[in-house]
Amino acid sequence: MEISVYPHWKLCFQGPHELYFNNLSKQKKQVMEKNGNNRKLRVCVATCNRADYSKLAPIMFGIKMEPEFFELDVVVLGSHLIDDYGNTYRMIEQDDFDINTRLHTIVRGEDEAAMVESVGLALVKLPDVLNRLKPDIMIVHGDRFDALALATSAALMNIRILHIEGGEVSGTIDDSIRHAITKLAHYHVCCTRSAEQHLISMCEDHDRILLAGCPSYDKLLSAKNKDYMSIIRMWLGSKEMVRVMRKKGIEHHPNFRAVKHVPFDQFIQLVAHAGCMIGNSSCGVREVGAFGTPVINLGTRQIGRETGENVLHVRDADTQDKILQALHLQFGKQYPCSKIYGDGNAVPRILKFLKSIDLQEPLQKKFCFPPVKENISQDIDHILETLSALAVDLGGTNLRVAIVSMKGEIVKKYTQFIPKTYEERINLILQMCVEAAAEAVKLNCRILGVGISTGGRVNPREGIVLHSTKLIQEWNSVDLRTPLSDTLHLPVWVDNDGNCAALAERKFGQGKGLENFVTLITGTGIGGGIIHQHELIHGSSFCAAELGHLVVSLDGPDCSCGSHGCIEAYASGMALQREAKKLHDEDLLLVEGMSVLKDEAVSAVHLIQAAKLGNAKAQSILRTAGTALGLGVVNILHTINPSLVILSGVLASHYIHIVKDVIRQQALSSVQDVDVVVSDLVDPALLGAASMVLDYTTRRIC
Repeated sequence: MEISVYPHWKLCFQGPHELYFNNLSKQKKQVMEKNGNNRKLRVCVATCNRADYSKLAPIMFGIKMEPEFFELDVVVLGSHLIDDYGNTYRMIEQDDFDINTRLHTIVRGEDEAAMVESVGLALVKLPDVLNRLKPDIMIVHGDRFDALALATSAALMNIRILHIEGGEVSGTIDDSIRHAITKLAHYHVCCTRSAEQHLISMCEDHDRILLAGCPSYDKLLSAKNKDYMSIIRMWLGSKEMVRVMRKKGIEHHPNFRAVKHVPFDQFIQLVAHAGCMIGNSSCGVREVGAFGTPVINLGTRQIGRETGENVLHVRDADTQDKILQALHLQFGKQYPCSKIYGDGNAVPRILKFLKSIDLQEPLQKKFCFPPVKENISQDIDHILETLSALAVDLGGTNLRVAIVSMKGEIVKKYTQFIPKTYEERINLILQMCVEAAAEAVKLNCRILGVGISTGGRVNPREGIVLHSTKLIQEWNSVDLRTPLSDTLHLPVWVDNDGNCAALAERKFGQGKGLENFVTLITGTGIGGGIIHQHELIHGSSFCAAELGHLVVSLDGPDCSCGSHGCIEAYASGMALQREAKKLHDEDLLLVEGMSVLKDEAVSAVHLIQAAKLGNAKAQSILRTAGTALGLGVVNILHTINPSLVILSGVLASHYIHIVKDVIRQQALSSVQDVDVVVSDLVDPALLGAASMVLDYTTRRIC
């Protein structure tokens, strides 16, 4: 149990379980489609402690409200039946559930051996219970050792298992237990997109994974209690915490109270109106985010979990008064409510998922391993198979898809003009990727995943294009990961094209082995990527390395970003095309040896050609563009101090000498020795997209 201190906070309510789930009965009943004789699905819910009951209770109420579809059996075991933990089985009875079986499975003790003995005791007792109940499916939650015993027993007795909250990462032995239950379970209900991706990476069948959100959030996000102060007056952790508090005399302080158990409805009111919550429970990093209450997470038990901005981690709390300092930082703050773990609609999704289960399907669980050829040990083709990635490059003009080998070889490349509408664009991406994946089989390439390089600001964690450049229309708030992953059944990575160019240099190019370097792309626009301490820098809002929008002149030309005087406004392909058209309109572009066809669009290529043929005005424009780029590089050297700057893209070779001249004239002497080179990679965007896949796979294999 966490210790919480409660000031006067905003009004917030949590109604009882029963009232909330009465709303579920008003929903339109769905017809059971798959279970031959339409008999009721017999569901066994096994709960081990008050924490997992807070997640399972909403599902249990939902099942109870639909008796025409389900029969519910409740099995109670573990710490529910221990007096030291408050005999919490009583709250199940108070919620008006019939407990079919009570199993005393806890062996007293504070060490690891006691946990092992408790698992063994549960394994001895559970077979008789399951033989008697004969459930169609057992619902198991989380990562406790008791849950592992439940899943093991059900799996060995050929009972289908639905696992709640699989795929998550915390950082302790809980991870091993959680993932072990995942491998035993037939169906999975996960709470976050990352957890879903972890389950897919663990070779679980995508069709048996439901991204529903956390069931407890169905209650948390509807909280509006007007009488929270009476609850706070009623209540002001674990057994060991109680001992320590008594030794320190803390129990006599009016602001502290140690209790065995607080009912869930009242506990979440205390949490919702607390000035701060301290502890190492998953409740702190998960449920508390729904209220925006500040949290101090102690130790490493939950360090791997996704958290909202309300959580501050104190990993080694025994030194430098870190807990006290954390309290000064956190106490009394109010953070935005987080919906990382749910949107309040988990239970209806779970009930629909349960109804879709086909009991006629074979019970034997199947894993979605990558395809392999038959007779692997005797097949020379398998031995020679090339580990590869599908790389996608979304440019302003073309959509390119390539099969890229682990060595950076582009095995095959496909190019199409990019459609103007979102729907056509998504469909073309899917079509080209499906065709490339099929071709990869013929080319003996094993595709490990898909990497996507695209213009604009990208959230690589979620695989979403947040805002695109003006070159790609209808491309804001676009989820690229989900449709590709669903179609190809492969993991998908997405990032900005500048970042991908930096990744390409790190894996295949002149940045290989370097700790710190910067890549600048000179193409239709100007972009870039920053590698610092061998890692790509994304920034707090995924806006790092927008190097094309460094301002080098206060009164420069207008830029596509809405500002003016940016590097991109001088040195990009679009900027050079603009200047070429001006010269052409004034009949100052063409020189002897040049021509522009009647229907041919004037471009940067014509400007460069004119400069090479001695056109002084074209040469001046290129020199100004190179100077602007050089000033940007000087700013980068002064700000980031990399050991190398790599110019990439079609214009790099035209700018390199001017950039070096500007560095000699304008840069501090301490950075003038930093080398600036032209990339020798042909397709940095495609290679960078592939490297996201190949780097991850290399780490996983090694």
